[in-house]
Amino acid sequence: MIRLFCLCLVAVGLFIGLAACQNMPASDAAAPLPTSSATPLITNGANQFILPSSTPTPFLAAPPVITTPTQPLVSTVTMSLPTPEANAPTLLPAPTLVGLIGPTNFPANVNPLTGELVSNPALLARRPLAIKISNYPPLVRPQAGLNNADLIFEHYAEGGVTRFTAIFYSHDAEPVGSIRSARLIDLEIPKMYDAAFAYSGSSGPVKEMIRSSPFFDRTISPDFAHSGFYRLENPNIAFEHTLFTDTPTLRHLLGLRGQDTPPQFHNGMAFLSTLPDGGIANANRIEVQYRGTNVFWQYNPGSGRYTRWTDGQPHLDANTGQQLNFRNIIVLAAHHVDSDILEDLVDGGHYSIQIQIWGEGPVSIFRDGQRYEGMWRRLAETDMLTFYDLAGNILPLAPGNSFFQIVPLGFDRLFVSP
Repeated sequence: MIRLFCLCLVAVGLFIGLAACQNMPASDAAAPLPTSSATPLITNGANQFILPSSTPTPFLAAPPVITTPTQPLVSTVTMSLPTPEANAPTLLPAPTLVGLIGPTNFPANVNPLTGELVSNPALLARRPLAIKISNYPPLVRPQAGLNNADLIFEHYAEGGVTRFTAIFYSHDAEPVGSIRSARLIDLEIPKMYDAAFAYSGSSGPVKEMIRSSPFFDRTISPDFAHSGFYRLENPNIAFEHTLFTDTPTLRHLLGLRGQDTPPQFHNGMAFLSTLPDGGIANANRIEVQYRGTNVFWQYNPGSGRYTRWTDGQPHLDANTGQQLNFRNIIVLAAHHVDSDILEDLVDGGHYSIQIQIWGEGPVSIFRDGQRYEGMWRRLAETDMLTFYDLAGNILPLAPGNSFFQIVPLGFDRLFVSP
């Protein structure tokens, strides 16, 4: 009955649903996505926050020879965490680390999402913006504004391809896009950072979940006849990939609603400029092989940042022509569960994937050319993702922006080498 209900909703909202569709690679669309038997979130179309009933298992990385944008690499590190039942972190007091910023009591001029000083503390009195950005098909690259984001989440959409949700807080970007449709994970991300949410298009059930969400009053979308978006048309790009926005426009609209207000962060990440103990050295090259997209990061010791390639090509920011570069790369594994929500009709249809970024699970954090194994944790709806080593101590990030590579539990296509 639930599936029939969702199919009916899709039929009623077919125009919006088809606008959100994308042509998936046939080989990827046919292959099942790894899933978990965790407690599902979808119950009679309602959005509920339910902790998984089972403890996540570690994700492992195998060490075959791989191909990168430049030359073959051999993985020198196998991702293998002890069982979480025996090693799940407990919340210990923050260790005494000289220079540690966070996880609480951030100075007024330090961004809690990056640990960096800001030029004007008034920038942090604004609402964070979560913006949905396309990453498929390849013709949508280079996207606009990505290097200005404090945080970016890359996750599976359908058919093996990925999509982004970018968090803009301390920096603005104009334009940002192309803008695409929301997914189930976007019911969580705005709550984590007390953010506004900008997107275009969603399936009927997801639209209704957003309407009933606690962040609906700060949602901006053509789904609800909102302004703030415009077309940057290109004769070589399909119409659905030409929608853009920008952060000044979104903030203006939020201001008219009285919603561009300081965020209320309920917890925080931690940052440390110097290297924490426990890292695995020579983790300079990272490859994440999603089923329909290949991601490669190269560490640059001179800048202390990782630069990105996607599908063998340098991944650029269209606004500047610069290659995407981030201070922290966070590979985070979570339960992926197929829902009853039909997202498109390509090759018989694809169902929305529920990515359960609550509870806890394994994480690999890459910073300064080193790799840190640990656990992520999120125990309440309004909590952001926080990180602990296997002894339960806070695991600090390097001050700077962070890129989250969200993968399923059991993911075995992460490769790391010097």
